[in-house]
Amino acid sequence: MAGNVERPLNPLRKNRRTSSLSESEYEIVNDTGNMGYEFPISEHMSRRENRKLWELNYQEAAIFLQEGENNDKFYTHPRSCNALPAYQIAHHQWFKVLDLVAALGLLFLAACERPAVPFLTLPVGVHGSLEILGQLILALQLAIKLRWLGWKTFFKHKRTAIKSFTLTIMFIESVVVLIRQTNHFRVTRALRPLFLIDTHYFRGVRRISRQILMSLPPILELIFLLMFFILIFSILGFYLFSGVPNDTYFSTIQDSFISLFVLLTTANFPDVMMPAYADSRWNAAFFIVYLALVLYFLMNLLLAVVYDTFSNLEKRKLKRLYFHKRTGCQHAFKLLVTKQDNNKVNIGNFMGMLKYFKPKKKRLEAYLSFKTLNTSKVGKLSLEEFYSVFSVLDLQWKPKQEEFQIWSSNFRHPFNFIFRKLNDFINWRWFEVFIYLVIAANFIWILVETISLSKKNIDVKHYNFTITWASIIFVCIYTMEASIKILAKGPLEYFTTGWDVFDFLVTVTSVIGLLGEYFNDSFFYITVLRPFRLLRLFKMKRSYRDVLGTLFILFSRLLSLVVVIMLVYYFFAIIAMECFLYVDLKNCCKNTSVEAFYKFSNNTNSLGYYYLNDFSNILISGVTLFELTVVNNWFIIMEGFAHHTGEVSRTFFMTFYIVMMVVMTIVLAFILELFLFRIQYRRKLKLEDIDDHAKQTEHVYISDEEKMMCENPDYKWTGRYIALQRNSTELQTPYLYKGERHRNKEDFSLRMYGDEVKSWLEEEQESREQTIHTMTELRRRSRPNADLEDLDEDVIPSSSFSIPVAESIQEAGPQP
Repeated sequence: MAGNVERPLNPLRKNRRTSSLSESEYEIVNDTGNMGYEFPISEHMSRRENRKLWELNYQEAAIFLQEGENNDKFYTHPRSCNALPAYQIAHHQWFKVLDLVAALGLLFLAACERPAVPFLTLPVGVHGSLEILGQLILALQLAIKLRWLGWKTFFKHKRTAIKSFTLTIMFIESVVVLIRQTNHFRVTRALRPLFLIDTHYFRGVRRISRQILMSLPPILELIFLLMFFILIFSILGFYLFSGVPNDTYFSTIQDSFISLFVLLTTANFPDVMMPAYADSRWNAAFFIVYLALVLYFLMNLLLAVVYDTFSNLEKRKLKRLYFHKRTGCQHAFKLLVTKQDNNKVNIGNFMGMLKYFKPKKKRLEAYLSFKTLNTSKVGKLSLEEFYSVFSVLDLQWKPKQEEFQIWSSNFRHPFNFIFRKLNDFINWRWFEVFIYLVIAANFIWILVETISLSKKNIDVKHYNFTITWASIIFVCIYTMEASIKILAKGPLEYFTTGWDVFDFLVTVTSVIGLLGEYFNDSFFYITVLRPFRLLRLFKMKRSYRDVLGTLFILFSRLLSLVVVIMLVYYFFAIIAMECFLYVDLKNCCKNTSVEAFYKFSNNTNSLGYYYLNDFSNILISGVTLFELTVVNNWFIIMEGFAHHTGEVSRTFFMTFYIVMMVVMTIVLAFILELFLFRIQYRRKLKLEDIDDHAKQTEHVYISDEEKMMCENPDYKWTGRYIALQRNSTELQTPYLYKGERHRNKEDFSLRMYGDEVKSWLEEEQESREQTIHTMTELRRRSRPNADLEDLDEDVIPSSSFSIPVAESIQEAGPQP
């Protein structure tokens, strides 16, 4: 009968949410983690209990992904549902900021404590109270961490245990300072950088520091060999030259060792050789052999060892981080699958996890990310697809216009025609050639003008620079080029392209320099910015682009290296201020070879100025340590303090030199490794420029129904649209979205070492299969307690996803 014919349902009405529950909440949880351990899984659970279990699984899956992404140890995972509030507080954004402020505050107190920077001096009671306040904030963070970790895991985590011990010692000292109302000898202040390294925002510094520490064993072996050769030559030099008249460099074995140690830096050459050379010309052979062996062979061998060690560590770190993220994905995946389908994650559970992992993600962005991950187009994610969750969730989505369109395509006539012609003009080959010719001409003009001023012996600081027609023409051309490119490409594309931003900054600097010329000597320091126009020459040659491109890629990691160096300076500055605070170097070292350097009198012509290199406060100490790092005449500073405080003070300066030599060698190896990696990457993948792979780009089409589902929170999530689009080519998907993100060093490395990554996965698979085989054999043995066999059934992982069994058991620990 016609009245009984069932009317077709509107898919949108069918998809409409009828309750606050998502589709996944009607499905049974397949497994629970630590959060839901106390809740038994049963098919007869109430809807409320099932929903609570899912929410706990979503939170725990998000935590596993955070631990995988941040390289946190999985054994620091919250132990139970009761530990979750403490974990959430410790990982809250404001609490991380508070931890950072406390760590920075403790560092900056060095400028206010004795010996203080003059304009920052604070009374003992004030800076002592501020120090205790900062320490209490750090102690609060540790107490919250203890709440979710438990005592055993808390002290198992080495960094946390060291931080706790250091904080306890420093707190006791701070209380003593407040009680006595005076500062005492406190070298423990040098350990304050540990608190900064432990903060969330200094993860990069922490990783660099860890790499330096891991690189130390082979480096220390070579340094020991270096010191051994210096000692051998010191003994030989003592026997050869101790009897040479007026030769104070080898009069004792101690003088001999110190002289040759300084000679390693070439700071005292050829002075150290001349007395022996005057005695016999053949004595030069000793110094030539020493420098050839120790300086040119062993020091370069040190660089080679550091580079090799650092390169191997980079690859091992890549492998460890790669599998760490995969393990985090495996743990999260296990919590998101349902009992009905334990092989795939449906979209509802994925979105449930995402609201904890990426709470700021919009519905549309979340759906586009899910659809990008779902390469199989079945509406559910397999584990292999889920592995890409970190990179895909970092994509920034926006509507994508057709490829042939530019930003001005929708403008009215004739504006769209004009802007299109401008776009064609900037892509014209001869336009770029013309700009390069202008830059080259500008370079020649600035060089000729500078040489002319130099020959006239003009004081450029008081010279009245006047605007020339050449300056106006060059700057106008640069400004017109930038304006045309902005109009042709559009502001969004222009200011998101690295080289265009670089050109724009140089152009702005050129305009400011031109204004400086207009205002004559009033803006001298702006006028000197004119040579920065020539930085655009970096674009003319590929090798120059590699240099500048390496700098761009290195920038964030170089900042971490700079912070590491500054923290090393801070450590040695605190020790130096405590040990050499009251040393006055004016007119010191009389009747020695360095007397003239420390001479001080009212006659400015007879000043040596080296008396200024002291440790009277944290800022001046930093300058003095920088002079020691440069190593030019650094031994003169060492001699001054040794004359005042005794020979033992040389240990500080020699130790500082060795430490900075290791750190700077690692910095050099770091830059060398990344520069060579950039070149090898381009050659292996046959690219004109590595910037061609600088961005990961994904395109996703969605239908009207999908768009409505994403825009309306009243509609529940479903993956059936994706499956329908796979099975039917007639469905309309008129909306195109483009997702982009900048690739990092890890992304480039995984592409570069693609073959090795495959071998890593094969090794992991073989290891997993071997572990499963071993455990299967163990199950076959007779056991007195039959219940153990039932427990073993749960130990063997499901074939639906591969979790390294041994690792899971080790991380989970004994279960009740």
